[in-house]
Amino acid sequence: MKKLYAIGEMAKMHNVPIRTLRYYDAIGLFKPASVDEGSGYRYYSVEQFEHLNTIKYLKFLGFSLKEIDEHLAARDMQGFLRLLKKQHGATAAMLEKLQAIAAQVTNRINELEDCASFSMLEQPLLKTLPRRLISISTQPVSSEAQWEVALSKLERLCGGHPSLFIGKVGFIVTQDRLREKRFDGYDAVFIFRDELSPNEAAATCLAEGVYLCMRFRDGHGAAPVCYEKMLCEIERCGYVVNGDAVERILIDEYITKDEKMQLSEIQIPVKTDIDSPVTE
Repeated sequence: MKKLYAIGEMAKMHNVPIRTLRYYDAIGLFKPASVDEGSGYRYYSVEQFEHLNTIKYLKFLGFSLKEIDEHLAARDMQGFLRLLKKQHGATAAMLEKLQAIAAQVTNRINELEDCASFSMLEQPLLKTLPRRLISISTQPVSSEAQWEVALSKLERLCGGHPSLFIGKVGFIVTQDRLREKRFDGYDAVFIFRDELSPNEAAATCLAEGVYLCMRFRDGHGAAPVCYEKMLCEIERCGYVVNGDAVERILIDEYITKDEKMQLSEIQIPVKTDIDSPVTE
């Protein structure tokens, strides 16, 4: 007489939860060799071990239970090859996504560590900044409610991915507003982009170049004073404003509730004859 194994024994030997074996039985994917009519206990045979191992292996490769069931019913070589190729493509796409996430996390770690150690607050510094991809909502905003509406619009345009917004929100102050020293609002809201989603409309870019930059605490309320200081520095040094200003939130209230750690930065593009500006 063949030795049979109770469901608990089968589960322990193959490191599969009992509830999983019951579910496989219920959907017809992996039924026990026999069921006691009186107690309803399930029993499995040695010959079923390889069957269960195959299911575990295909699950490990990422196949759905439906795909596994269809393969085990057909057991067709060409069909199995097609499944493997399909899964290979999906795995490659997932790996690419994970690598992109890892790069974003690394960049954010480096940025936050730089912010945490930065001490030159409200002091103008020249930086050479690279070309930066952004998605932008070009509508004037002057209140937090308007900012949130504009960001909601951007979220919809960008596919609604929440990770886009953490530490990547910024505002535009046009040259006209700078010239008139009107710092009671912004002319656009944007988010920095690492890449565009499929089928997404083309974004725009912040130009590569030399920027006069200043970091400060206390959020938007402290910005007007910083703009005034920066414009005075531009005039003192004989620089020329070379485009719209960027105000970026580096650390906001959703990263830390400690207001002393919250940080923003203003970046004003300038023309200057200085050959070696500080590079970020």
